[in-house]
Amino acid sequence: MKADITIIGGAIIGSCAAWYLREEGFTGSIAIVEPDPHFATAATTLSCASIRQQFSTAENIRLSAMTLEVFRNLKKQFGPDADIAFRENGYLILAGPEGLPVLQHNLGIQESCGADVILETPGQLSQRFAWLSTEGIAGGTLGISGEGWFDAHALLSLYRSALRHRDITFVKASVRAIGLSVNRINHVELDSGERIITPLAINAAGPAAGKIAAMAGIELPVEPRKRSVFVFECRTDIPDLPLMVDPSGVYVRPEGLMFIAGGGEDHESDSCANEGDFEPDWHLFETVIWPKLAERVPAFEAVRPGRAWAGHYDYNTFDQNAVIGRHPEITGFLFCNGFSGHGLQQAPAAGRAIAELVVHGSFKTIDCSAFRFERIAEDKPFRELNVI
Repeated sequence: MKADITIIGGAIIGSCAAWYLREEGFTGSIAIVEPDPHFATAATTLSCASIRQQFSTAENIRLSAMTLEVFRNLKKQFGPDADIAFRENGYLILAGPEGLPVLQHNLGIQESCGADVILETPGQLSQRFAWLSTEGIAGGTLGISGEGWFDAHALLSLYRSALRHRDITFVKASVRAIGLSVNRINHVELDSGERIITPLAINAAGPAAGKIAAMAGIELPVEPRKRSVFVFECRTDIPDLPLMVDPSGVYVRPEGLMFIAGGGEDHESDSCANEGDFEPDWHLFETVIWPKLAERVPAFEAVRPGRAWAGHYDYNTFDQNAVIGRHPEITGFLFCNGFSGHGLQQAPAAGRAIAELVVHGSFKTIDCSAFRFERIAEDKPFRELNVI
């Protein structure tokens, strides 16, 4: 089999890359290799499916802002029935005295990028949200518009369905090797033994991105990290609850008549997730998440736990930021990896960026040069401070 471009990973990043390659005018053959076409264990479908503008770097704000534009024009792009159940209820990020200067610094960057975010004092927060305890809180930033949550399955389905009319070859397989010829991509070998002869491979493998890069002899500091998400009921109504992030990192948001919560893991000391471990860490809910939520929202002292799930996401241990662009030495190998929890919300923008790089030779819509791979070899981290 031959393909002009082989995309390794068919979830939201890979699907968006393929979509925008066609949108940008690429007419060659495209193959998407994905071992799990139902996406039962994909980071895309196991995430909390939210979007925010509250980042610490302008580049991340611009990526999410472009996705927001896509959300607001879904019917124009995909047809009158396109719907991802976008709930624009905002993010509320709380900080204690030590974290307030960081929050204020981030707000300045967000405002300069046109994000609709405000900073409120504890008194203002208490007036706005009567259910909130502001003990230990020095301030909080709230997204007035442009932030919220959506249906990840629906978004992925829109892109996947649209690709079926774009002359794309879908291959159900795992990649077991990448062949090079004088530092050029030559082929991608599948677990069946079949080879896809290809001069260009886009690494869109999510949590497996580091493993895929290693097949080409590349050290990419991206590894899978497990994150558990818990669903619970509360007998008390919590009106106008945004996606609230406590200073501890614990978060909560509404999900219909229920609530979902997570966070509280130690980003620095977390180890790489076991490949087959998708069991929720219930002890985390009982010992960390629930106590923190009850402190912040007293009504959450009385909850009824429901189901839970766990997923893996692609954590960049170097600087918690994406890697987007070409490899400087291996011709034909491109990265779209390491988003560290915000890949789903940035997928349309990142997919478009990588497509522009392939078709036009440079970024056109959003300058993603800050996300280049070279920063890793040069030990120049481009750090995102607002990782949730």
